[in-house]
Amino acid sequence: MIKKSIEKALNEQINAELYSSYLYLSMSSYFHSVNLPGFANWMRTQALEELVHADKLYNFVIERGGRVILASIDAPPKEWNAPLDAFEGVYKHEQKVTSLINNLVDLAIKENDHATNIFLQWFVTEQVEEEASADEVVQKLKLTGGQGNSLFMLDKELSQRVFTPPATKAGE
Repeated sequence: MIKKSIEKALNEQINAELYSSYLYLSMSSYFHSVNLPGFANWMRTQALEELVHADKLYNFVIERGGRVILASIDAPPKEWNAPLDAFEGVYKHEQKVTSLINNLVDLAIKENDHATNIFLQWFVTEQVEEEASADEVVQKLKLTGGQGNSLFMLDKELSQRVFTPPATKAGE
């Protein structure tokens, strides 16, 4: 049985992951509106990843005998000044999510909830990848100036990103 403090914190994280998906969908829409379909693809792919994260948390709470309580999702921004502005926002957002995951790990340790601690280690590793992925684009945009031919070359590169769901246990 899951402790109420853990259940509440995981429910909050589900909401945070859903907000992340919503944010990246908004960014995808923005990039489509400024004719950068590769950037839009990167964001759409990221939005799908965030839904998978929310689903993993949802399933874990249920598996542990808890109850998922969905909350309102705040409206995300809808405009950015430039691709660099948007990706710096992604990087900062992923750092915030990393902090939230770390807080969950700390709570699991404090509550002696070994199952939740082990479960959350996947998210700890995932956040390292999430931050690195966003920062890679930020650094490329800074290096190239984010304009002209370099912007379109990066757009083409980002169009190649595909969504690959993580492996799951049988029956999930």
